[in-house]
Amino acid sequence: MILNDLEIERLCKEQAMVLPFSPDQLNPASYDVRLGNQIMIESVASSDFVRTPINGFTKENPWLLRPGQFCLTSTEELLNMPEDVAGQFALKSSRGREGYSHALSAFIDPGFHGSRLTLELHNIRQVHPIPLYPGMLIGQIVFHRMFATPLVSYRQKGHYNMNETVMPSIWN
Repeated sequence: MILNDLEIERLCKEQAMVLPFSPDQLNPASYDVRLGNQIMIESVASSDFVRTPINGFTKENPWLLRPGQFCLTSTEELLNMPEDVAGQFALKSSRGREGYSHALSAFIDPGFHGSRLTLELHNIRQVHPIPLYPGMLIGQIVFHRMFATPLVSYRQKGHYNMNETVMPSIWN
C-alpha cells in the first residue's frame, strides 16, 4: 500500500523518517527530496570516483553536468525508514524533461537509517549541460507499507546505513 500525505507526515514527525521534514515538500503520495552538497565524479587519473563539494553553487551559478556525464550525489534529507516501510526514489518529472536521468537503483529497504540516499545522475542531453546545486528539488520518494515486518531488517544487514554523504559502490 502506498502511503498518503497524512501518514508520511505522521511518520516524519513521530519517527523522524525524513530529516529535516518540510510540509512544503509533501505531496499527496510522495515526499520531494533535494540535492545535497557533494557529488562524486569520474577522474581521468583514476577509475575511482572523486568527491567534489558543490557548496557555494546556486541556481544562478550552478555546477554543470556535461552532456553524457555521470555523477553520484545524495539527497539533502537524512532517511530513517521504519521496519515496515519501504521507499522508491523517482526523479521529478520536470527533471526528466530537462535531460536528467537516474540509474534506477533507488529502492529503499525497511530499516535503512541514518543516511542520505545516494543518487546516480546522468545528463542524457546531447549538446547542453544541466545544472546541479545544493537544495534543488531533484526527486521524490514514494513510501510503501509492507504486509509484514521482514525477518531480517536492513538495519542489521545493510551496507549503506549511517552514511551522511554520497557513497560509491562498496562492491568494487
